[in-house]
Amino acid sequence: MSKKAITLIVFFAVLSVGFLGYAGFLIKADRGTFLGKEKLPILGAPGHVVQGFSFTDQEGNTRTKEDVKDKIYVAEYFFTTCTGICPKMNANMEKIYAKYKNKPDFLILSHTVDPEHDSVPVLKAYAAKHGADAKNWWFLTGDKKQLYALARQGYLVDDGTYTGEDDFVHTQWFALVDKTGQVRGLYEGTKQQDVNKLIVDIDRLMEE
Repeated sequence: MSKKAITLIVFFAVLSVGFLGYAGFLIKADRGTFLGKEKLPILGAPGHVVQGFSFTDQEGNTRTKEDVKDKIYVAEYFFTTCTGICPKMNANMEKIYAKYKNKPDFLILSHTVDPEHDSVPVLKAYAAKHGADAKNWWFLTGDKKQLYALARQGYLVDDGTYTGEDDFVHTQWFALVDKTGQVRGLYEGTKQQDVNKLIVDIDRLMEE
C-alpha cells in the first residue's frame, strides 16, 4: 500500500472518530441516548410544567414558583398528625436531605394536606424534629384548594379532583422536578428501593 493511501486512511479514520464524537454530543444534549446516559423522561402532557403557587414555610416566609426557579427539587405531601405513611416517608426524605443539603441548587418542598391544623408554628416544630433547615427544606402551608391543585395538576402525585372542604389528599409519591419546572420522575416515598432510585436520578438530573 502506498504512503498516500495510508495517509488517506488515517485521515478519514480520524475524521470519522471526530464526527461520531460530535454527533454523540449533539444527541446527548438532546435525548442522551448516544455515547452517554439516557436523560430522565418528562412526565405529563407535552409542555407540562408545575404551575405557579404561593405558600408559607415553617419560618413564616412566603415561597413562590420564583423561589424554585433554576432549582432541582423533590415535592411531597404529608400532614403532621399522620401516623401511617408520613413518618416513613419523612424518615426517607431525611436521607435525601442529608445527601443534598449543601447543594445550593437543590430543595425539598413538603406540603401539608391539612392546612387548618398545620400552622406555621406546628410546621416549625415538625421541621425541627426532622433536622430541617428552612434554607433548603421547606414545610409549606396555605390555601387548601391551591395545595391540592398543585398535587394533582402540577406534581401529578394524586389523580383525584377537588370535592370541597372534606376533600383529602393522602399520597405516598415523591415528585422530582427539574430546573425548568418539569416533572422528571415519581417515586414511592415509603419504599427504600424507590428512594434509592430517586437519589440516583437526582444525581443524573444534576448532570444534565
